[in-house]
Amino acid sequence: MLRATHLAKVKSEVYEHQWERFYVQRPARLVAVRPCLTGVSIRSAEIIDISQGGATFVVGTTVGLSQHYYLNILGLAYRIGCAEKHRSDNRVTVRFINLLTPETLRLVVRADFMIGNTEAMAARGIRRH
Repeated sequence: MLRATHLAKVKSEVYEHQWERFYVQRPARLVAVRPCLTGVSIRSAEIIDISQGGATFVVGTTVGLSQHYYLNILGLAYRIGCAEKHRSDNRVTVRFINLLTPETLRLVVRADFMIGNTEAMAARGIRRH
């Protein structure tokens, strides 16, 4: 068993702070690097809620999914590093390695509000009338 160091007692605002959560339905991808850099695993996901410090999403299957991966939200040009906090069936809650800037969070929430989830509906095969 590994022994704890003095760093185990260090408090971090990232893991203790609660941020305001915004409920969205945004399609995303999980990009995980396989052990020893042998390849990349990509899975589709749908974000249920997001905050400056984390997100909750639904993924098709969690079999073989590691606990650290990148979240690529449709419409954003970059990947967000994630550490898994909780997993229940196909629902996963993560904390972001680096906090989202308020501007990035605003882009995700505003895009979801303004376009009425057309990307999410298209990804699920639902047509608007």
